Amino acid sequence: MNLPKSVTITLLETSDLHGHIYPTDYRGPGDKPLGLAKLSSIIHQERSENPALLLLDNGDILQGTPFMYHYAKYDGGGIHPAARALNALQYDAAVFGNHEFNYGLDLLGRAVDASNCPWLSANIVGETDGQPAFGQPYKIFDMPEGIRIAVLGVTTHYIPNWEEPNNISGLAFKDALESAQYWINQIRTSERPDALVLCYHGGFERDPATGEPTEPLTGENQGYEMCTRLEGVDVLLTGHQHRLLAGELNGVAFAQPGFAGQSIAKVQLEFEPTQDGSWTIRHKTAQLLHLDDSVGADEELLAMFAEDEQKTQAWLDQPIGSAEGDMTIPDPFEARQADHSFTEFVNRVQMEVTEAEISCAAIFTNEARGFTDKITMRDVVSNYIYPNTLKVVRLSGQDIREALEQNARYFTLDEQTGTLQVSASYLEPKPQHFNYDMWEGIEYELDISMPEGRRVTKLEQNGVPLDPEASFDVVMNSYRSGGGGNFDMIKDKPIIREIPTDMTEILADYIMKRRVIHASCDHNWKVVYPVK
Repeated sequence: MNLPKSVTITLLETSDLHGHIYPTDYRGPGDKPLGLAKLSSIIHQERSENPALLLLDNGDILQGTPFMYHYAKYDGGGIHPAARALNALQYDAAVFGNHEFNYGLDLLGRAVDASNCPWLSANIVGETDGQPAFGQPYKIFDMPEGIRIAVLGVTTHYIPNWEEPNNISGLAFKDALESAQYWINQIRTSERPDALVLCYHGGFERDPATGEPTEPLTGENQGYEMCTRLEGVDVLLTGHQHRLLAGELNGVAFAQPGFAGQSIAKVQLEFEPTQDGSWTIRHKTAQLLHLDDSVGADEELLAMFAEDEQKTQAWLDQPIGSAEGDMTIPDPFEARQADHSFTEFVNRVQMEVTEAEISCAAIFTNEARGFTDKITMRDVVSNYIYPNTLKVVRLSGQDIREALEQNARYFTLDEQTGTLQVSASYLEPKPQHFNYDMWEGIEYELDISMPEGRRVTKLEQNGVPLDPEASFDVVMNSYRSGGGGNFDMIKDKPIIREIPTDMTEILADYIMKRRVIHASCDHNWKVVYPVK
């Protein structure tokens, strides 16, 4: 009996594109090594070399750029750009990310309905019936020589901790690990695939190489546990954390291709025939294909979205007001060490629109540069990059102290030089500058020379020590109000007031109404440490 030759199946995975179709970060001019239009060039090349190929998206495609924000908030006509992109590149399946829900279920539903490929979700279910809410937990793909590949989609079940309740109304989020095992058993029994690919919008809670925890084990990310505990998985495609990972763990090939289209994951499965006519995997490889200066953008894809992009760029360049005084951020790290006019402005806006007595806000990234004298929409969305809303949370004085102690963990002192640095836990597995807040309405000092948990050496309001038993209304973004960023002392505290408007709109409206905003800084807080 002559058995057929071995067959290689290629999987390509994008994840956390966050609306980056064009190769730009929208902060300024210049072609960047990112975006789906450039990845498209790699996809076309791979398809020409590997015809037995599946192209999968692992979530967080609908949100993250001014391009997507402008469509969601100001345009909204026609087919959603994400669906148009998925269709143009002939994706075989997509998975829901947590940011898919940011603009509500109506917009999400229209994007899903307009996509030619299925959106897979095994653990997002109806609140009443417990059935997969979007219809399709998995998809079986019939490949050359009769090889059958099963692709199962799951999403981090932590979404209710972050998302606005109205945006996930009627949905329940089951444990991703448990749901995956249930559906793997179903698929293996009923479908008998030759390989099973788990496409998980979540990441690794432990270092794949050492098994050491890389974050608090909250259950938000379960990739390591999936590789070591789930039976019947051949490939685990991940995302959510924006890490660059590829390898094999416990016989499972895994990959995670970063964010914004900086790379694409490539997994190849080499099958060999068996005597009974089935196929078995002989070899697996996982790697990342990175963008560099040699990769050009797909001109056809750029042309498809040219009108949308022009509208976005024109909107971004609209002047909306001016700043009197210095509100620039030349050095974000320095701006996180003492009260700054830009963060004070954001906090003051939050306090004014909610009438809260205390506020906290973050400089989200190291690319934030504040406002120059002329302010455009580009300035607003470049500094405030997330579609957060505001919530007023009632906290005790002790809760506030614990939140400040959590903030103080952002810093560490170099043992050799004594210089102030960002703690490694805020840089790996991905930068988390957004999890360091600066507060207004209280006076405080953080002494980084003290042990963690004892760094708040001053905490007052109007010159009086903050009563740990007293209650205070604090305004913060919706992500933080749910305890996001390991702020468990805030999670599940009473919500006194909600402002359902996107914070970007709040800031823009505030500036447009006043035309001129004035830089101010009351120097109510600072970080201190001994200088060697």
